Amino acid sequence: MASATLLKSSFLPKKTEWFGARPAANRPVAVSVTVRASAYADELVKTAKTIASPGKGIMAMDESNATCGKRLASIGLENTEANRQAYRTLLVSAPGLGQYVSGAILFEETLYQSTTEGKKMVDVLVEQNIVPGIKVDKGLVPLAGSNDESWCQGLDGLASRCAAYYQQGARFAKWRTVVSIPNGPSALAVKEASWGLARYAAIAQENGLVPIVEPEILLDGEHGIDRTFEVAQKVWAEVFFYMAENNVTYEGILLKPSMVTPGAECKERASPEQVASYTLKLLHRRIPPAVPGIMFLSGGQSEVEATFNLNAMNQSPNPWHVSFSYARALQNTCLKTWGGRPENVKAAQDALLTRASANSLAQLGKYTGEGESAESKEGMYVKNYSY
Repeated sequence: MASATLLKSSFLPKKTEWFGARPAANRPVAVSVTVRASAYADELVKTAKTIASPGKGIMAMDESNATCGKRLASIGLENTEANRQAYRTLLVSAPGLGQYVSGAILFEETLYQSTTEGKKMVDVLVEQNIVPGIKVDKGLVPLAGSNDESWCQGLDGLASRCAAYYQQGARFAKWRTVVSIPNGPSALAVKEASWGLARYAAIAQENGLVPIVEPEILLDGEHGIDRTFEVAQKVWAEVFFYMAENNVTYEGILLKPSMVTPGAECKERASPEQVASYTLKLLHRRIPPAVPGIMFLSGGQSEVEATFNLNAMNQSPNPWHVSFSYARALQNTCLKTWGGRPENVKAAQDALLTRASANSLAQLGKYTGEGESAESKEGMYVKNYSY
């Protein structure tokens, strides 16, 4: 019953703004409405619209040092700051990347890091007209009282961190929490995820950062696409309910949802047209048109699969900018091409630009899939994946 109430009231005024009892018709009534205006209100809207530019999306390169180490290990490199710096330099300095990418999500180390040539990473991005962003959550931990589910920590000290990140040049933020279908999801886990995202979004906006709101529905499980759709509806209803409770400005946020797909271990696969149909139906039911951009995560899909699915969602006009915020689906072939060798940097950057260009076309609904390599079609699903 609680969930049903939330679904019905997601976009209704709060009860505290109504009257406890209906007043008599001839009785004058005083209404008190609290309006919160952030000092950054206009800037937040401008930043969100800039990132949601036609033909552009976000490059996610905010893996923690530990996760970045796993990527480096896959090509035989040690997890050292010098190797992380070399790889991140390769990414941000790819010539012409700004034609296809409007924002880049960084890890804290990268925000304060310089390239191998001694130039600040942030400055290199800005020169390419790419807005720097920052991962602000502190990762997932077990949620006590749940069915082996997680919650995302990081609200303590978030305001001061956001203020410092803004001074360093960041203009948007990201907070990733997850919902697991095989483990429920429990009402407790959904509420915790939604409330945490709402608090984070409000705090980020107060400090000048456009919040990317990311409740990832994990691919783990054997469930079909209908079950994913059912859970996603519930999660997004609660997320917007609590964002309204926290006075979040919708025009100054971006969303980073999962596409509606079957579980990774489901025997019945979905075509790009089915994924697009289910995902767009979800967006139309749950996302207000005031939100400027929907920047999808790839969630372990292959590079080509993620691009085809995005392209299918852009075959007709949408109320929002429907685009990408990909990490592995932009970088997988790039990383393997580089292999840690300086002589391969240009070839690796070309591979990155190929994927960025393909997803730019998909954002415009013009991707055809011609000339794709076999490597780009390899799946990248990792069970219980974490950043």
